[in-house]
Amino acid sequence: MKIWAKVKLKDYDRDIDIMSNSMANYLCKGPLMEVLNKYGLRIEDKRAIEEYTTSRIAGLLTLYMAKDQRRIKDIINRYYREDNYKRVMPEIEGYIDTNKN
Repeated sequence: MKIWAKVKLKDYDRDIDIMSNSMANYLCKGPLMEVLNKYGLRIEDKRAIEEYTTSRIAGLLTLYMAKDQRRIKDIINRYYREDNYKRVMPEIEGYIDTNKN
C-alpha cells in the first residue's frame, strides 16, 4: 500500500544544498521581499518561508538526480490543480555565449 509521507534525508549532499539555496533565492527573492514589506512580516517569517522552499527544492533535486520519476509524478499528481492551471512561459536567467562560430 502506498502511503503519502514526508521524509527527511540524513545524508548531506553539498551540491544539492548549494543548488537548492541558489534556486530558492532565484525563485523567491523579489516576490518574497515585496510580500514581507507589504504585510509587515517579521524576519523570522522570511527565514521560515526560505527554509520551507529550500527544503522542497532540495527534495525535488534529490529525486531528479536519483532519476526517481515515479515519485516526481506522485508529487505532480498530488499538487496539480485544474482550477489554478495557467500556461507557463519559461524564464531563464544567466550568461549566454554570443560568440557563435
